[in-house]
Amino acid sequence: MTEQQSEPDGDFESVLTYVKDSRGFDFTGYKRTSLMRRVRRRMSHVGIEDYGEYIDHLQANSDEFVALFNTVLINVTSFFRDPEAWDYLRTDLVPELLAQRGPEDAIRIWSAGCASGQEAYSLAILFAEHLGLDEFRQRVKIYATDVDDEALAQARHATYTTSEIQGLDEDILERYFEQQNGRYAFRKDLRRSVIFGRNDLVQDAPISRIDLLVCRNTLMYFNAETQTKILERFHFALAQKGLLFLGKAEMLLSHAKIFEPVDLKRRVFRRAAKSTTTFNRLVASGLHSYRDAEPTGLDELRDAALAASPVAQLVLGEDEVAALVNQQAEQAFGLSRRDIGRPFRDLDISYRPVALRAYVERARTEQRSMRIKDVEWQRGGETVWYEIHVNPLLNKQNLPIGVSIAFHDVTSARQLLNELEHANQQLESAYEELQSTNEELETTNEELQSTVEELETTNEELQSTNEELETMNEELQSTNDELQTINNTLRDRTVELDEVNEFLESILTSIGPGIIVVDQEMRIRAWNRASEDLWGLRREEAEGEHLLNLDIGLPLPELRPAVRKALTDPVYQTELSLEAVNRRGRHTTVRLLCSALRGQNGGSHGAILVMEQTERPTDQAGS
Repeated sequence: MTEQQSEPDGDFESVLTYVKDSRGFDFTGYKRTSLMRRVRRRMSHVGIEDYGEYIDHLQANSDEFVALFNTVLINVTSFFRDPEAWDYLRTDLVPELLAQRGPEDAIRIWSAGCASGQEAYSLAILFAEHLGLDEFRQRVKIYATDVDDEALAQARHATYTTSEIQGLDEDILERYFEQQNGRYAFRKDLRRSVIFGRNDLVQDAPISRIDLLVCRNTLMYFNAETQTKILERFHFALAQKGLLFLGKAEMLLSHAKIFEPVDLKRRVFRRAAKSTTTFNRLVASGLHSYRDAEPTGLDELRDAALAASPVAQLVLGEDEVAALVNQQAEQAFGLSRRDIGRPFRDLDISYRPVALRAYVERARTEQRSMRIKDVEWQRGGETVWYEIHVNPLLNKQNLPIGVSIAFHDVTSARQLLNELEHANQQLESAYEELQSTNEELETTNEELQSTVEELETTNEELQSTNEELETMNEELQSTNDELQTINNTLRDRTVELDEVNEFLESILTSIGPGIIVVDQEMRIRAWNRASEDLWGLRREEAEGEHLLNLDIGLPLPELRPAVRKALTDPVYQTELSLEAVNRRGRHTTVRLLCSALRGQNGGSHGAILVMEQTERPTDQAGS
């Protein structure tokens, strides 16, 4: 990936230097031809021809930096850009990547040069389809980086127009996007697995332990030297067998030692199995070692060095017999000098804190170092974490002569890592809460706007209702006046009725015979004073009671047929002579006149009983 470079222009280089010093953007590694063309395009847009004048313009107008960066950093991206390459990633590479990892292993992905986020969210959709939503949220972290802060802000917002989501299937849109105010927003629960941040590929340190690194159509903007630096960083960032996914216009023909092609057509490469880069190597060139003569006391010196080593270490001979044990191993695992010469299988350390014999055998037969991570060991009531290195020991002829087992105490590092992960989780939670709060505030603002509009409409309705109520109030006032007139009329009628009732009461009281009036149910409606004197039952006790239920001396069974006849026949009238017992308990003869109580319609509404004594009452004993 070389380019015919023109001679450097000092004035143009001063523009790049000013941008780097003032804003931290290092464009010195970009290809000069395309870079100069884009800067000149921006200068022409603001009407400036001289580079020095353009530096003055940048100093006077801070907003010009944003316009310049948007011109230089062409953020062309879309969902699943180059579908054929993404289909290959979906059908071949992702299943293979997942198969090489355990069911609970974390999966770390880096989208370098993510622009406005479509590439990062495409990766999220791809892995969520393979893993399922729950497992995706638990295992996958996607780190999306770019140098353009404006593009990152858009990516964090995670909302796209209809044109920006063109090409996505309807079922993908339905499962992974929600409509908000005419835009499509990526699902919030999956959005939390995508972490955006600013990273300059030329200057900033890479993200480490990456399983899949996607950097499409970004390297082509850099010159060959800068590409080499970036690719060395990518090599350091990738885990063993990690994959690098580039764009159509990018190749790695000059970096065959650190990357192996997986599919050249689709620009997919794998980190070489036994490759190293200069990025993480601390070797000073020109430093040579000379040994003209064997130093004296070498064996004693080696024993002292092993004993003083800060790392617990055990050395096995060719026959897997304990040959050397240093002081750290004695203190940590209860070994002693008496264990030297014993078979390794007879020592507790061969299976505690972890079974080591299989690793020792593999290191010996395969002649390669083995590393065992996160080994937990309880020592003195506290938990200690080790990383165990099992290394084959070879002689000058590269023949195995033994195995070294070193126990590196990584307790502090693990605690720091746990604290760092906890801090990252808190930071992510705080960011998510902030993002959620921002979205809620936007939603609340929309709701408040709608509420204001509703209140304005309600106010107009209330004004109209108030006018109607005033009209109704006038009508009610008029009705009230009419009701007052009616009330006065009713009051006059009531007075008249009271006078009529008093008049009728006077008539009933003044009549000598006893009078009883019953309704159609034979319940007493009138009971005059003469009836009280005759039968000894007061008016308030009699009215409302059933005639036939009265406990008086009148022979009611003999009276019943006549009363019932009067209730049905409006012209019925009969006279009876009845033997009765008055209120004093004396026998007497009562003449009783029974007739129907006719209403205005001519029908019978009840019966009237008129009673008087025809014979003077006699003492029961005399009779």
